[in-house]
Amino acid sequence: MSHSAGYSEATASTKIDEVGLSHLSIEVGHFYMDHLTNGEERIRAQFEAVAPLVEAFTYGARAQFGPQARVSTCFLIDDYFRPDPSPAPILDRLLTIAAECGLTIDYLAREAACWEMPVWAEGSPTEERIELAELVASRIVAEPQRNSNGGRPPTTESGWLCNGRRASDSEPMLAMHNKPYMPAEELGRREHSIFLDVEMWNKPTRKVNGVPETYTKWSCPFLASVWQLLRLGMLRDAGAAVVDPVPWQVGRRWPEKWWDMPGVIQLTEKPAPFAAYRALSILPHRYLGIEHAVKVILGHIDIDEEILEQMIARGRDEGIGVPRLVTDRISHHLLYGS
Repeated sequence: MSHSAGYSEATASTKIDEVGLSHLSIEVGHFYMDHLTNGEERIRAQFEAVAPLVEAFTYGARAQFGPQARVSTCFLIDDYFRPDPSPAPILDRLLTIAAECGLTIDYLAREAACWEMPVWAEGSPTEERIELAELVASRIVAEPQRNSNGGRPPTTESGWLCNGRRASDSEPMLAMHNKPYMPAEELGRREHSIFLDVEMWNKPTRKVNGVPETYTKWSCPFLASVWQLLRLGMLRDAGAAVVDPVPWQVGRRWPEKWWDMPGVIQLTEKPAPFAAYRALSILPHRYLGIEHAVKVILGHIDIDEEILEQMIARGRDEGIGVPRLVTDRISHHLLYGS
């Protein structure tokens, strides 16, 4: 059974759950499923580069927040766009190589869970799923388009979101209303614009029992935006936390299908919390465009004020300044030649 989650409104009857928070969450890399299924060389090379960086950033967190700073590591599996390979050989290879490279992964998450988060209870799956992608999509506030003739569908229908005004030739024009060409323009630009138009989802058609059916296919940047909100502890379902990492004991068999796995798995004993005040992603440089798109999307999400105020107050109690913009809590380190 699936249901749509929602940001809780600030009412006297709704309690906003607090979630455990690390000072820093470090994402230790990302691979497409093709990379995970094609040998060890690429995985090993990336993890050998990442391991000393994790040590350096952990040292930096302790220098900033004190020797007891809470730092956790995580890895996101790309199972949304290609869920067909069996989990066992991929995960065994991935975690073995990580251990050989001296890299500890505290939490393993599935990208498909950023679409629908499975609910587990007492270490076992239930039939309930939280529709996280729909939750975040419902909170998108697009910038009003200046000088638009209304020919382009709104963001909620088109699935496209931009960081400014589109070029005039991207808008259908009525024959009697021709206007001079106007280039795209970034909102808040300095001297020049860096314009980005992001596709967050589309609506392809597939056949189900021979009957055409339209469905929503979420884009990589949009799911990555959900992922960052999860890491920052900013999502709730009617006030309740949406992530409860499931401990996975060493030697426990992996399920036959990704769909049968928890959304977030705890791999180590007593790690620092999964969510954090700040999130750092160590990624191959080819993800630069995706992370730019993530920043644009997150900049248009209407974050629940009560959750935000709770986060700011908790940071204040720990002597940590928590920015109001979620994008100011995210940083990246891009790897050479990956």
